[in-house]
Amino acid sequence: MNKDILDRIEVMQADITQLEVDAIVNAANKTLLGGGGVDGAIHRAAGPGLLAECRTRGGCRTGEAKITMGHNLLAQYVIHTVGPVYSGKSEDSKLLSQCYQNSLQLAVDHDVISIAFPAISCGIYGYPIEEACKIALDTTCNFLNKNKSIKKVIFTLFSSADYQIYTDYLKKLSNQ
Repeated sequence: MNKDILDRIEVMQADITQLEVDAIVNAANKTLLGGGGVDGAIHRAAGPGLLAECRTRGGCRTGEAKITMGHNLLAQYVIHTVGPVYSGKSEDSKLLSQCYQNSLQLAVDHDVISIAFPAISCGIYGYPIEEACKIALDTTCNFLNKNKSIKKVIFTLFSSADYQIYTDYLKKLSNQ
């Protein structure tokens, strides 16, 4: 994998709501009206203005992404994407890849230079973290290869086990 691309990717164990980046990605549900996990944490940290703005967006289909302001967050924007509920079918990987692709494209469209992602679909949606990690990093690397405007993509993991999976796969990519 191209070193210039890998130098633009970082993996960290942190609270995504506390990051100083241009945009954070929310692993949202189809209503965009908040929920559990990272979705609930982002809505709580952003304050009621985020929910009010999300009400004007008309929901979001699986694989798609929509953007709102960051409200009380350090990030200027929140990019909401709806990951697939894991079923083991080949469509799951396509939809998950679209989440990353569409989120990154929205970021470019809004002049975002730095963006942070959670592990989309890996919580209550049940996507196996090892498989989701490969899709996330491979899709992001392919996107960054074609688009130079995003300078930093951070994958923010909640648990140390998930952090290690992402770190190991990123090392594997750097040795290819």
